[in-house]
Amino acid sequence: MEQWARQVTTVRVIGAGAMGRGIAQLAAAGGLTVELADVRTDAVMSAVEHIGGMFDKLVSKGRMAADEAERAKARLRPVGEPLTPFQDCDLVVEAVREDMETKRELFTALEKACPEHTVLVTNTSSLPVTAIGAALDDPSRLAGLHFFNPVPLMRLVEVIPGARTAGWIPEALADLVRRLGHEPVLAPDAPGFLVNHAGRGLVTEALQILSEDAAEPVDIDRIARDVLGLRMGPCELLDLTGMDVSHPVMESIWTGFYTEPRLRPSRIGRARLEAGLYGRKTGAGFYKYEDGAKQEPPEAKAPLVQARPAWIQGDVREELGALLSTAGVEVESGDEPSGQAVVFVAPFGQSTVAAAKAEGLPLERTLGVDPFGGFFTRLSLAVHPGVDKEAGRAGLAALLTTGRPVTVVRDAPAPVAQRLLAAIVNVGCGIAEQRLARPGDIDTAVKLGLGYPRGPLEWGEHAGAARVLEILRGLHGATGDPRYRPSVWLAERAALGLPLTETGTVPSDLIS
Repeated sequence: MEQWARQVTTVRVIGAGAMGRGIAQLAAAGGLTVELADVRTDAVMSAVEHIGGMFDKLVSKGRMAADEAERAKARLRPVGEPLTPFQDCDLVVEAVREDMETKRELFTALEKACPEHTVLVTNTSSLPVTAIGAALDDPSRLAGLHFFNPVPLMRLVEVIPGARTAGWIPEALADLVRRLGHEPVLAPDAPGFLVNHAGRGLVTEALQILSEDAAEPVDIDRIARDVLGLRMGPCELLDLTGMDVSHPVMESIWTGFYTEPRLRPSRIGRARLEAGLYGRKTGAGFYKYEDGAKQEPPEAKAPLVQARPAWIQGDVREELGALLSTAGVEVESGDEPSGQAVVFVAPFGQSTVAAAKAEGLPLERTLGVDPFGGFFTRLSLAVHPGVDKEAGRAGLAALLTTGRPVTVVRDAPAPVAQRLLAAIVNVGCGIAEQRLARPGDIDTAVKLGLGYPRGPLEWGEHAGAARVLEILRGLHGATGDPRYRPSVWLAERAALGLPLTETGTVPSDLIS
């Protein structure tokens, strides 16, 4: 395997579009001779010129030596047609349009034209590798390498063996990817492979929250960015990728796993797709866009209301009380709230109403504050229908005196940040539970492919497996929705005190 990866000298990249150009640039920079081919011969020359310009740009920015760039350019060889006679080609990478018949037809022809030792690779982003290879006389030669756009900057590469791919090929391709300076992960030949499958947790739960009218898109995005630390919230992410792309992917992965509830799409996505509200590309999605700039509503401002004392229930009394006291809010210290106090509860895995009723607190004066994240950045205030409006305004004013931005949402079976995180972790644990990918590959794929601050298993470990399990069980019990049923992987490890990031002992460990 390693020997093959070290000995690869020549690769033919078929397809001179954005992906083909990126793969060719990466391979040429990595020391490989690159034969660039396309059915449109003019596109090949344009691609060579484009890649050369990219090398020149790297030189101008001091990120590549001039002589190194010239050698990389010299390794680019335009060969024209995809089936131009092969010489000593070790690897063929297909990067043509995402169409099953087109790919099958191409690989059927390549199988006959290529030397027997040549490994065949598809850069499909969604089509099953096994299905593409089914058209071949010898499907053992075919595997998937899913690069991400832009290829030179996105370090992740999914290595996808088909059902009949030769056993040595996946690790050999992974070694080659490392040789080129990128990071490989072994991904299953299953709907969404690894990255797109793992990414369903965040966006589908965000759409579920929207469908319940529990929060506005901007509320969810601000909480996702400020509390969870995501670079981009799920609604603005959907606007960026486009609902015309995102919703069909969600439906494809959901149906591909035979309507698995954890991956269920939303009627909201389908409606926006049919309405043409794709996002940035149409100027309107979850947000409006003017000259490409997102129009975001202003933050909540403190209402003009008479100040009231605050009383805090639960483990966060000291932490939240200190924050409010420092800001000049009167915080009551008694065992019960006075008749004028605004009451704050900080629920985990339950609604504000459920938390208040469990403690016998006055519902008309009780508001929820999400404790997830420790009150360091954004505060999230949950309002149920029975709250007295003046008490609610007083509670909002009190929180805003802390200087933190406050997002006001409707009370729901659990706070927004908790729901988003629990969904991310649960989907990741589901992938591990089904042995679709190794724990380390799941986390690496999500961090590099989706830009999350932590992988889902690492994140669950950081938050605490027992805590995530509590949130999911609370949601499942309150809603009866099977989308919230906890993964066995999560429940087992919480019960055993094992890390979510480790497989633990398996039956094969006992067999010599």
